[in-house]
Amino acid sequence: MESFVQAQLGLPEVLLGLLPAAGGTQRLPRLIGVPAALDLITTGRYVTAAEALKLGMVDQVTDKNTVEAAIKFALSVVGQSLESRRISTLPCPCPADMDALFERVMQRVKQSARGAMAPVACVQAVQAAATLPYAQGIQRERELMDTLFTSGQARALQYCFFSQRVVSRWSMPNGARWDNSKPKHVSKVAVIGLGTMGRGITVALALAGLSVVAVETQQQQMMAGQSAVSGMLARAAQKRGVPSVKHQVHYSVELEAVADVELVIEAVFEDLGLKKQIFKRLSSVCKTDTLLCSNTSALDIDELASQTHRPELVVGMHFFAPAHLMKLLEVVYGPRSAPQAVATVMKLGKRIGKVSVAVGNCRGFVSNRMLKLYAEQAVFLVEEGASPEMVDHTLEKFGFPMGLFRMSDLSGLDVGWKVRKAEGLVEPGQMSRVRQGRRYCPLGDLLCEQGRFGQKTGRGWYLYEPAGSREARPDPWLQSFLEEYRARQGLVPRRIDSQEVLERCLYSLINEGFNILQEGIAAGPEDIDMIYVFGFSFPRHRGGPMFYASQVGLSRVLQRLEHYQQQHPDVPYLQPSSLLRRLVSSGSPPIQKWKEVMRTPHSAL
Repeated sequence: MESFVQAQLGLPEVLLGLLPAAGGTQRLPRLIGVPAALDLITTGRYVTAAEALKLGMVDQVTDKNTVEAAIKFALSVVGQSLESRRISTLPCPCPADMDALFERVMQRVKQSARGAMAPVACVQAVQAAATLPYAQGIQRERELMDTLFTSGQARALQYCFFSQRVVSRWSMPNGARWDNSKPKHVSKVAVIGLGTMGRGITVALALAGLSVVAVETQQQQMMAGQSAVSGMLARAAQKRGVPSVKHQVHYSVELEAVADVELVIEAVFEDLGLKKQIFKRLSSVCKTDTLLCSNTSALDIDELASQTHRPELVVGMHFFAPAHLMKLLEVVYGPRSAPQAVATVMKLGKRIGKVSVAVGNCRGFVSNRMLKLYAEQAVFLVEEGASPEMVDHTLEKFGFPMGLFRMSDLSGLDVGWKVRKAEGLVEPGQMSRVRQGRRYCPLGDLLCEQGRFGQKTGRGWYLYEPAGSREARPDPWLQSFLEEYRARQGLVPRRIDSQEVLERCLYSLINEGFNILQEGIAAGPEDIDMIYVFGFSFPRHRGGPMFYASQVGLSRVLQRLEHYQQQHPDVPYLQPSSLLRRLVSSGSPPIQKWKEVMRTPHSAL
């Protein structure tokens, strides 16, 4: 018996690294059939009351008084034998191609789980329901549950579950917190720029029922953006199975159209000069209490704030592409950001369905500051003798949906090239391996000079053929290019194993995470982990980079960083963080106790 309007049913245990025990994997297949049970149990997805009724999970649904309907239903079966309702005595309805079904599902689950144990165990438990008597099936379920219950993966997934709640209880170094800062009411938002990010942000806001003013000063780009947003909204309605509704999205080529909104999100190209111009104009056009936000992924929020009359109302809102689908919102506060401004953006993030994480202002914030070092180590490994395919395969086997080089090809090599140019690192045609006093690998620059920008040009770190293909294939040209490059640099390629790939990529990422915690840019390890789980698809069953470090052992991470720092003294960020050293000297406390060490005063000597 379920209330038709609100009720949802599901077996979400797999999302916590477990399976539906106490007979859940044995009863559900008997009740609704093996295929439907496999779908619900291996994904943990919820179904509506209407779908539950159709599947046979419930007897009735009602849109009236639930208690009255339940009493009426109970009275209708008084005196009747319920023996036929004992699910444990029911046969398990099995499809004719049962063996082939389980083989297909297991293959699909292994591919999507990327090393997670629980979905695989769920398939095995349902298979026991289909092939064994109930009592034996229950025993098999119990054995599988015992294995999962004590696993590191279950601990990691449960840590992720609770960390989402931890990051919502944000705090700032000035003492402002989630429970002492009142957000403003926001009902009308403006988005400046209708490129890829602006379109996704507009859709996310519109789907949450907000009124949106979308501004694009180029008429042709505005028309293209309007068409794209309309299409995205229609597809979202179709996916949800609801009629397409008229959303409150208004389009304009004039910046003055944002004059009466409560919050503005600037989403133009990542160019500091352009963004500063826009913020200066917004400061004049908008109401005096309008929040001015930027979707910048790395630029200095305080520098943008300095262009306005009210820097306390400037906050970063770093969305991840595609902005209407990716769950993460990195909320960046500057030294002058008002607590109410941060509270308002955090509440808005929740309203549009994001996992919002508040962090301090620094180059790259938390997300891209750490990612830069992870990516740099991957390129160094290729320079030293690894192949892009080997590095990617290792990272994907660890649990990432996509390796670093495939990800670079997808996003476009020219994006990073432009950033390096802005930092003064690019020397056209030069192969120097030292820039600005530290090791540098020019391979990415050299590929861009060849017009190899990734998928969009059919060539990058991989080859994409025929034109428009998304399948990354090893490129013989690249292999020859790398051999020639190493020879010209006097580099003798060496054998690099998967352990070194993981340690150098992940431990450099983790080490920078400790530096970020030490500087107070992130309030706790949970903030970093949720940014990487939801922003970069760090395997959830690993918990995030900081949780993974705690599982590996902080002393192990420290030891290996010291080893690689000795091997590569020209890479300064391999120098172990002083916070990591303090944690190890404090006995490597569990991750929930790190904040106690972080708060302890320490000598800088």
